[in-house]
Amino acid sequence: MRRGWRKWIWLGPLAILGVFAFIVIGGEIVQQLWNWLMPALFGWRQISFWQALGLLLLCRILFGRHGFRTSHRSSMRRRMAERWEQMTPEEREKARQRFRGFCGPFEPPAAKPTT
Repeated sequence: MRRGWRKWIWLGPLAILGVFAFIVIGGEIVQQLWNWLMPALFGWRQISFWQALGLLLLCRILFGRHGFRTSHRSSMRRRMAERWEQMTPEEREKARQRFRGFCGPFEPPAAKPTT
């Protein structure tokens, strides 16, 4: 038990240091790329490190997944697979015909076997 406790003493500060390093390195990379490309390509002015961090945060908010591992597509695919399993063969064929009309050939989602 005591051995596991020692691991957490080192893991916490290392995690904080890693997050700090990731933020500093990410901000520096964004700043350097912006200052190298944007003034030469579009005539925009250079940005500071703090502006680069703000830009990185804005991109994370707009385009990032915010740390969640499941995506909307995977949950939608799972719901479609559950619906597909509950359909009768006639309903499945009707759905295939409907999907062929605007999506091309349709393959049903692969259902995971329940054990």
